[in-house]
Amino acid sequence: MLVTLIRRELLDNLMTFRFAAAVFITLLLVVANTVVLLKDYERRLAGYDTAVQKHRQELLETKTYSAVGLTAHRPPNPLSIFNVGLDKRLGNTLRVNYLYVPTLWDARKYGSNNAFLNIFASIDIVFILQGILSLLALVFAYDALAGERERGTLRLVLTHAVRRGHILFAKYISAMLCLLMPLVMCFLLVLMMLTTSASVFLSTDDFLRIGGVIFTSFVYLSLFYLIGLLISAATRRTGTALMIAMFVWGFLVLVYPNLILTAIDTAPQADTEISAYNQIKQIWEEFDRERKQFLANDPVPGEDWDFGLWGDGYSFWGGDDDASKLLYYEITGFHFETLTEESEPQVPHAQNYHRFFGLQVTNTADRTWIVRKPALETIYVHPAKIERMLLKFSPVGLYDAATEAWIGTDLNGLQDFFTAGQRYQQAVVDYFLDNKIFESRQWFVAAKGEIDWNTLPQFSFQRSDVGTNAKRALPDVCLLLLINVILFMIIFLIFVKSEV
Repeated sequence: MLVTLIRRELLDNLMTFRFAAAVFITLLLVVANTVVLLKDYERRLAGYDTAVQKHRQELLETKTYSAVGLTAHRPPNPLSIFNVGLDKRLGNTLRVNYLYVPTLWDARKYGSNNAFLNIFASIDIVFILQGILSLLALVFAYDALAGERERGTLRLVLTHAVRRGHILFAKYISAMLCLLMPLVMCFLLVLMMLTTSASVFLSTDDFLRIGGVIFTSFVYLSLFYLIGLLISAATRRTGTALMIAMFVWGFLVLVYPNLILTAIDTAPQADTEISAYNQIKQIWEEFDRERKQFLANDPVPGEDWDFGLWGDGYSFWGGDDDASKLLYYEITGFHFETLTEESEPQVPHAQNYHRFFGLQVTNTADRTWIVRKPALETIYVHPAKIERMLLKFSPVGLYDAATEAWIGTDLNGLQDFFTAGQRYQQAVVDYFLDNKIFESRQWFVAAKGEIDWNTLPQFSFQRSDVGTNAKRALPDVCLLLLINVILFMIIFLIFVKSEV
């Protein structure tokens, strides 16, 4: 009897115009948008390759260690086609040096900005599924019980030896099979386009991540179907059920997420920012006092930190005073093509100063990181987490968070890049200290061929493995499953006690 009921409900759903129209519209939107998303990914990938090559060329042309500019680049995520998340919103390049520990504060973006293309590229696959298929699920469900009650067919079915639980189960299974068809077809078409693209290379982990997105999408659609079925069980007229279903869909999908995004104040907190700035300023002022004290106590008369090595006529950005020289040096580094015979006796003094300077400046950078880290958490990370938590009161927020976690475009996935940048910065500092780079002659004297830039630590960034993605996504997926179970139990209790 149960199989007969499922077959009957399945045929009823498949033969409707709403099913055919929804499948056609969904496939059309997904295919058309995937074409745009692929072009956007190729554009970002080309920007990444260009930036890496440019940085490599600049590094090879650098003549002293003090002038070296190291950069960490984040490649675009090919799976951002499914859910772009924060992949395009946060910076994708970090400048790495010994002066500070890099954070998302210091991130920058590269690549061309096509505003028209970006409008469409922000509409990812998950965004389409959130709207179209969730609406289709409600359309399938709103008259599942109310419609049969109105037509009298439900009373006719119950005159036979059919349990009400079997009726609910049959309606649920048949509807989910119908919803699974366009869902799987969409993902198969997208996978065909990805695997045939010359710019996208998918690993086994990537296919597992996509499988996680498909499963999460199925659970999300199941939730919306059960919401519609609950409305259908609680009402007796299909017109009333349809109006309530459209209101619920509009509120959950359109109104609530945008209401949270506009209500949460994500602007930087001025008090925390000013406090952190003042603390960092005090730390660097303390460093400058120690630096001047060192210069005052060294054997060389005066407090000139360049020890006269610059020579006459050397121009500085910002002026010729000591503060401008130091600022210019900290920003760009410096080098000498050659040193005069008069300057050579000053080289050991300069090396002794930079030995002190390198150790003190790296220690100062670590101290400023202790201030910057909690400020960063307070100003940016904490509000973002509150916003994400409030969004999870809607199925849309849960679904979006879970798919971002599967893909790796969530906040945790992007923070992995900044963590890798911080490890790289520490590796560079350790390399400079262990090899006594700060006190070496190559720190400030250019000598062609004496520096092998290939010996420097190389930056590498790998996205988190699929196990980590699953751990980040499963809490939201489990919450979606739990809501499904609770809704089904409520529907069952209402339907068992209702009169037909």
